Amino acid sequence: MSKRALVSVSDKSGIVEFSRALTELGYEILSTGGTQRTLEEAKIPVISVEEATQFPECFGGRVKTMHPLIMGGILFRRDEINDCEEARAQGIQRIDLVVVNLYPFEETAKDETKSEAERIEQIDIGGPTLLRSAAKNHAHVTVICDPDDYTRVERELKENGDTSPELRKELAEKVFARTAAYDSCIVESLTAGRNSSLLLTNGMNLRYGENPHQWGKYYDIAGQERRWQVLQEEKKMSYLNILDADGAMNLVCEFEQPTAACIKHANPSGVGTHTDICEAFQRSYDADRLSAFGVIIALNRECPGEIVKKILDQKIFAEVIIAPNFTEDALALLKEKPKIRTIRYVCPQEKTQITYRSMLGGMLVQNEDTKVVTKEDLTCVTDAQPTDAQIEDLLFAWKVVKHTKSNAIVFAKNQVTTGIGGGQTSRVDSTVIAAKRAGENAKGSVMASDAFFPFPDSIEEASKHGIVAIVQPGGSVKDEEVIAKANELSLPMVFTGVRSFRH
Repeated sequence: MSKRALVSVSDKSGIVEFSRALTELGYEILSTGGTQRTLEEAKIPVISVEEATQFPECFGGRVKTMHPLIMGGILFRRDEINDCEEARAQGIQRIDLVVVNLYPFEETAKDETKSEAERIEQIDIGGPTLLRSAAKNHAHVTVICDPDDYTRVERELKENGDTSPELRKELAEKVFARTAAYDSCIVESLTAGRNSSLLLTNGMNLRYGENPHQWGKYYDIAGQERRWQVLQEEKKMSYLNILDADGAMNLVCEFEQPTAACIKHANPSGVGTHTDICEAFQRSYDADRLSAFGVIIALNRECPGEIVKKILDQKIFAEVIIAPNFTEDALALLKEKPKIRTIRYVCPQEKTQITYRSMLGGMLVQNEDTKVVTKEDLTCVTDAQPTDAQIEDLLFAWKVVKHTKSNAIVFAKNQVTTGIGGGQTSRVDSTVIAAKRAGENAKGSVMASDAFFPFPDSIEEASKHGIVAIVQPGGSVKDEEVIAKANELSLPMVFTGVRSFRH
């Protein structure tokens, strides 16, 4: 008896080639609707589900595969005598391979022009049922929900005549994760976000958690593509390595120009922008060499060998280097220091990511701070006006302060940070720390504050160290006092109108 495959896919990429390979391996193919037409046009023999069940599609195609001859063919246990006898008595033929992917509900849900009725119509019923049935019976049935798995299945069928139990189990696990994520999206869309089911997949053990006596894991969120890949990792990543790497790349991805950042404990110690990424890196390191020990180094351009050589020659203790790519000579040099973790990361084209944090036994959820402050957003509130060069530095400092723990103060000059203070309970304390880190480099620097100044004291402190212009959100009940102090000190000050807290 020929083996049978049920093929019904929304995403038809690769399905013609895979189905042709199945036919050559002796499989009969059952199919429906658009998939059936696609295969017939490719001259691949197909048996329609309607022909197999002798029951027509109905309700505009809403009911096609939900029939005992189909479901039974997937679900009956080949090693149970009673199941096999019942299948014979009912004329149920076995289905050995199920290839199904789902209606694109996720894409429909993102389209704000779609009505609720249109979204509901894109909820797949038969697809998840077929997938889950095959996954439940994976001891006997191979199930595929992802076109990326066609090649692996085809290879095993050609080499062994069947798929291995290990592959069938792996594919079944993938199905349950996929259908759970699909249902989660439906719940979130139809309840307007009042309910959500967050599915975590691909658990990866970390070196340890926040401290060595804690264990740690990293999970992907189902439905979101992982944006990073480890290229070198003699020492496993730790919980803090990943936290810092995330903060580092989020920071440098803010910039269009070549930019480098050094990150410690989720805070930047130095950030530099330059037309040459090698010079940007050197400036970011020189901004605060003392803090750049056990540092995460992030670049928003390909990492060349020259930067790795600078790291090695200056004996910089780097935990992780993270960049969109690495040249061959950079990777060759890094092999000399295998304990430096090397990560390739892709800056997202559109920043629409949702962030999640576990709190009080529940979950805090928000969208990313994607607000980009431009020159046109700035409102000068003082008598003195900033120069064009100062505005460039103010915008640079603002991008950095967005990624510094609040209360955050950043000093910058010539597109390089000169001093950073963050994570303090008092904004003036952050100003004092930034000034201390900057030293003589504070003179001629601009200052950015992630939130308004509640008192004029930070303005006075900054002026003592030679700050020449200030950017802040504004919005304090004491704005008038703060502006008056800036005018008294002849300091230009601009408001952004938006706050950028980071906790």
